[in-house]
Amino acid sequence: TLASAWVLLNRLEPDRDEVTFETRSGPLTVTRDGDGDGDGLAMDFPAIGSRRVAPADVPEAVIEGVDVVPEEVRLSSDDWNYLVVLPDAAAVRGVRPDFSRLEDAHPHGVAVTAPGDGDVDFVSRYFVPSYGVPEDPVTGSLHCALTPYWADRLGRDELTAAQLSARGGRLRVTNAGDRVYLRGRVVPYLEGTISVP
Repeated sequence: TLASAWVLLNRLEPDRDEVTFETRSGPLTVTRDGDGDGDGLAMDFPAIGSRRVAPADVPEAVIEGVDVVPEEVRLSSDDWNYLVVLPDAAAVRGVRPDFSRLEDAHPHGVAVTAPGDGDVDFVSRYFVPSYGVPEDPVTGSLHCALTPYWADRLGRDELTAAQLSARGGRLRVTNAGDRVYLRGRVVPYLEGTISVP
């Protein structure tokens, strides 16, 4: 979503300040955010509130797939993601996922999350191998559940987050009741031209 919005706002229609995507979750609006260089964007998503991210009975495939002992496990209200809460960021970094075992958690995705260290409030990683994505580098939709959860737990609505995949990414997130605002930057790395005869 972020990358598509960046292309629309910076390459295809640079005079626009926002773009709205029609999705199965409803309209998702992306606006320019930041110092005017065009790379900072803010996304407006529906929240999956922490009151609706309930404690869950956990399939063995989830625990064996991440090979850690969690502090708690929750299931998001959309019945989509298991949130495996770990004690600290080092534990999240140290997860060595067994992707074949995590495929058995289908149709669910599996996120590991913990309080942040350094200058971020919380961290995460996200695995959905049964959909062809062993580890998603940075996941906006996941933060629709993580943001309300961590906002309630930390007692603040403005937070910073880091997804600790190999590529990694940082977000500024806002818990706003029924909505979550995700802010991040796009780093373009390749442009080209394709000629079709």
